[in-house]
Amino acid sequence: MDLVRTATDAGVTTMTLDSPANRNALSTPLMRHLLAALGEALTDPAVRVVVISHTGPVFCSGADLKETAEARAAGRVPAELLADVLAALWEFPKPVVARIGGPARAGGLGLIAAADIAVCTTESTFAFTEVRLGVIPAVISATVLPRLSARAAAELYLTGDVFDGPRAEAIGLVTAAVPADRLDATITGYCDSLVLGGPLALAGAKQLLRRTPEASVRAELADLSARSAGYFKSIEGVEGVTAFREKRSPSWVPGGDSVG
Repeated sequence: MDLVRTATDAGVTTMTLDSPANRNALSTPLMRHLLAALGEALTDPAVRVVVISHTGPVFCSGADLKETAEARAAGRVPAELLADVLAALWEFPKPVVARIGGPARAGGLGLIAAADIAVCTTESTFAFTEVRLGVIPAVISATVLPRLSARAAAELYLTGDVFDGPRAEAIGLVTAAVPADRLDATITGYCDSLVLGGPLALAGAKQLLRRTPEASVRAELADLSARSAGYFKSIEGVEGVTAFREKRSPSWVPGGDSVG
């Protein structure tokens, strides 16, 4: 089953996350399919712009917690592969546009932040839910923190609270938040502008925007991936993920018995 569908038209390749049954969670198969699609687009001169989209009402729910719980016994977690995905997106020499037509959580925000341009609907919601699961938003920090103001990052990382599209635009997570009926037209407008740029010039402009040497980005992601894995494998991380799957509050929530 192909969990990332691709289609190219007029220089724009749309990569559609197609795993609605688990809300496009970042499972190992989905991330591998996305990496493969990016690899093909990288070497295809007909591809000038990449759009990351999704099927179903949810853009991406973050790490696949079912797979995480099952894989943890083997000493690994799927979130470790996310570092490779974010590095591939961050370093991608062609413009990447994220089309967000619904909620995004945790690791899904890392994908959004890795894109050069991101457009969501005003109704879309976002949250860094990691701390409520007893883990930390480590890997995604490589792409998220350069986008957000320090105060917003502190508030949203520590509380895990949900915020909407306009707030996401105000803090820099997305480029624009638009009504749902304008989402596709807005994406098309950006793509029409992007294909007017010279391919080499666009790649060079992206290098200017990143400014961080590739080795430093990958070194940072390796460190963050190790931190993330440590928390997922910790006693607190095990309890948080288990509680979420059992639809109860984790043991550290005073007097609670429902998912926060």
